[in-house]
Amino acid sequence: MVSSLYDTVDEKQQAMEKVFEKYRGIKGALIPLLQQAQDIYGYLPKEVMQWISSELDIPFSKTFGVATFYHQFHLSPRGRNIVRLCQGTACHVRGAPKVFEAVSRKLGIGDNETTEDLRYTLETVRCLGACALAPVMMVNNTTHGRLTPDTAASILDKYE
Repeated sequence: MVSSLYDTVDEKQQAMEKVFEKYRGIKGALIPLLQQAQDIYGYLPKEVMQWISSELDIPFSKTFGVATFYHQFHLSPRGRNIVRLCQGTACHVRGAPKVFEAVSRKLGIGDNETTEDLRYTLETVRCLGACALAPVMMVNNTTHGRLTPDTAASILDKYE
């Protein structure tokens, strides 16, 4: 069924085995297993979700349903740098759509997309909680405020 995961044993698979040992026989383990699998792999590959389903003896449709329901889970690889652009009311009124256009054009990707080199993932969010600095962008855990389209695009040059 998921033989490709068992063909070679690597560090990630060994880490997953330890996670399975920790949660074996525990009700309600699906979400913690998905969280830890994503921590290990960086996202949730289909094969890993199938493996989790098999270990928990639940249908894959349930695992997939939970993984796609919660925004915290990602089904494709993400960039080393996560760029979050606020689209909340204060940011929108102060030019966030133009900031988004400039960043999107610079990276060559749209909302919820990742560059081919896995350097950046671009996301829009409803609020970053820094309305006084609108428009606002976060790159990883660093907040950048009072942006213009030009300053937002140039900020990205600092991130490798």
